[in-house]
Amino acid sequence: MRKFFARILPETVMAYLLHLRPRAWVIVSAHMSIGFILSLGLTLSASEVKQWLLAVLAWGILGNGGTLALNSAFDRDEGDIGYLEDPPLVPPLLAVFALFLLVLGGVVASLVGDAFLIAYGVCSILSILYSVPPMRLKARGGWDILVNSVGYGGLTIYAGWAASGRGVFPPIMGVVAAFVSFFVGFYPLTQIYQMAEDSHRGDRTVALVLGKRGALCLACVGVTGGFVLLFAEMFRGYWSMLGLGLGIAVIGWAVVLIPWCLKWRTVSPNYEQRGFYLALYAWALTDIATAIAFMPHG
Repeated sequence: MRKFFARILPETVMAYLLHLRPRAWVIVSAHMSIGFILSLGLTLSASEVKQWLLAVLAWGILGNGGTLALNSAFDRDEGDIGYLEDPPLVPPLLAVFALFLLVLGGVVASLVGDAFLIAYGVCSILSILYSVPPMRLKARGGWDILVNSVGYGGLTIYAGWAASGRGVFPPIMGVVAAFVSFFVGFYPLTQIYQMAEDSHRGDRTVALVLGKRGALCLACVGVTGGFVLLFAEMFRGYWSMLGLGLGIAVIGWAVVLIPWCLKWRTVSPNYEQRGFYLALYAWALTDIATAIAFMPHG
């Protein structure tokens, strides 16, 4: 796909597109959609499909793309970054373009509903605080994981629920809490293979603060906590055979984390990068299992 667009787009335009990291659009949109499914199920009216499409455009494409582009504008990474290998040079107006997308996403979000717009606004502010100096919370170990866990982990799945227009009731708050914990586990995995470049830039990410072993321990704790919260929510009123899918998700995370933890001293950055992408598959399994276990039926 990248080669195809490179043939038809000017190099400068291509650089702007790539720094929006389109591969992440599907991932974030899918995670947000789990909240929508938990609220309404899979039988949707035409108006509900329209609400979902607007939410995907606002959150998954404009908001998420703008957030990642803003991050690229200030990071200026030379090596591989999340969802983009061999990134092009940062174009001169990328930060301005990213902010424009965040504002445009807010306009679209206003068409979805008040609760969705508030969630979008909170995430937009967090993305600016995360990337832009002087705050640049990305460079402050602890703050970096807090911002991402709240934004990508919790608010994203809540935004899908909010897009349905329904009030807050079980199971959404328990599920949100679980995915905040899951992102506490997932986020360090996004940093481990980038530790050398982050250190060279002077950032103090949570992975650099904890070291590789500590970051992997935190990953295990976060993922375990997420499943504890999901199973607790299930036992409170959603126990059925449909919850067995969560066991498959547990196995998925174990396949990623256990070998990595056992040989963390000797693995290469390429292994660590592959581990990050494998964790995305485990995350997808968890999303699907959660939707099956908790969405309304009938």
